[in-house]
Amino acid sequence: MKIKNLTGISIASAMTVLGSSAFADCGDITMADMNWPSATLMANVDKIILEAGYGCSVEMVVGATTTTFASMNEKGAPDVAGELWINAVREPLNAAMSEGRLHSALKGPITDLGEGWWIPPFTAEKHPELKTVLDILDHPELFPDKEDPSKGAFIGCPAGWGCQLSNINLFRAFEMEKKGWVLIDPGSQAGLDGSLIKANERGDNWFGYYWAPTSIIGKYGMKLMPFGVPFAGNDNWDGCIAKAEQDCADPKPSSWTESEVHTVVTDSFKSKAGVAMDYFAKRVYPGSVMGAMLVYMEEEQADGPDAAAEFMSRHEDLWMQWVPADVAAKVKAAL
Repeated sequence: MKIKNLTGISIASAMTVLGSSAFADCGDITMADMNWPSATLMANVDKIILEAGYGCSVEMVVGATTTTFASMNEKGAPDVAGELWINAVREPLNAAMSEGRLHSALKGPITDLGEGWWIPPFTAEKHPELKTVLDILDHPELFPDKEDPSKGAFIGCPAGWGCQLSNINLFRAFEMEKKGWVLIDPGSQAGLDGSLIKANERGDNWFGYYWAPTSIIGKYGMKLMPFGVPFAGNDNWDGCIAKAEQDCADPKPSSWTESEVHTVVTDSFKSKAGVAMDYFAKRVYPGSVMGAMLVYMEEEQADGPDAAAEFMSRHEDLWMQWVPADVAAKVKAAL
């Protein structure tokens, strides 16, 4: 069900619900509206709950990972970045947090996120013995290559993507060629998506690289496989796996490097809206829920406010767990 204009709660109407004194508790807040679907959904849900439940007045600011972090670090605005992927800004972010300018309100606002190697759910159900990547590598016959069915097909990243290097070097590290595999370059994102979609539509086994949260992972319920080996360290990953093949002489088998995501807030936000920190600490989207919402956004061409409206309607049982009962009552009344 699509509910229009749910996020258009005016300050005046919110004050009617909450009482004018509520706004003094939180004040004016700026929030990054990041330029990808899961982040804009989360930001608009946060806007609804912070305004209606905590008396904040939220202004949305267009954002992206590096530019939003730089602005928060240098200017103290926006106040909130709901889905900040920190691998690209880890060192300066750690410095900003140690110096008290920024704070992590939550690590992991979405479960089951990150990059790695996936199989379809029907493959996992039909072959319960495939519990890890190591198990899969022993059975290339289950994933026959179209060009040479005697080999197993592993679908990597398109040429030119950063993840292409990591997949090439992991392919080498696990000695997959010796085990009967070929590494397939899908050519483009359309080729990668098309390969995954065709396999799922036809019920064919598929093994390859992707990332989440994305609508395609949510639509098909793809299963992220644990590698069955530990992460072999940053020196191996940053100094070899993530580099060009000629610069990675001896790649070690490793699980994928952690994709670390935080909800980050400024010190100003923590000071003036500290009560809302409890909300952020509990605000975790199960991967299945986020995946379904991303499918909805794609199929309905829904923007952030419309998607947030749908989420609030569809998943009341979830978001009400994130806030105290009195706050939940205020939000419901405003909706």
